Amino acid sequence: MNRLTTIRSLFAAASLSVAAVSASFGHCQIPCGIYDDDARFKSLAEHITTIEKSIALITELSAKSKLTAADHNQMVRWVANKEAHADELAEIVTKYFLQQRIKPAAEGDAAGEREYLTQVSLLHKLLVGAMKCKQQANAETTAALKKHLAAFQKAYPAK
Repeated sequence: MNRLTTIRSLFAAASLSVAAVSASFGHCQIPCGIYDDDARFKSLAEHITTIEKSIALITELSAKSKLTAADHNQMVRWVANKEAHADELAEIVTKYFLQQRIKPAAEGDAAGEREYLTQVSLLHKLLVGAMKCKQQANAETTAALKKHLAAFQKAYPAK
């Protein structure tokens, strides 16, 4: 194999890897018309549960009177995990629901406008909640996220 062929092969492999990673983090914005709302709701709930577990373990480690080097290491890992899942939650809310699924109401549709504002308001509360989970480590933040997710699911029309 000559050098140019090798470079092309490496570039193709790298491109496929990037495409696979991109596909795993969010939905396309082509629009393709292929949506799985239930999967997104399940993913949001999993992120909240993971954040909740991270906070519980951070709290548990913080309660120790003397932290070992291993404890410090675990603390850092749980904080990083909490923040990564908060970011992933925010990405789903933003790139899937706000950008693709929630549509503004038609001009003069008062009921549609109320529904739209309710949905956007709840999604904003989820985004603020994700931010607060990054800033704090207390159970109230995840309790609020659960409450807002349940309210959004109820307000979200079946497609």
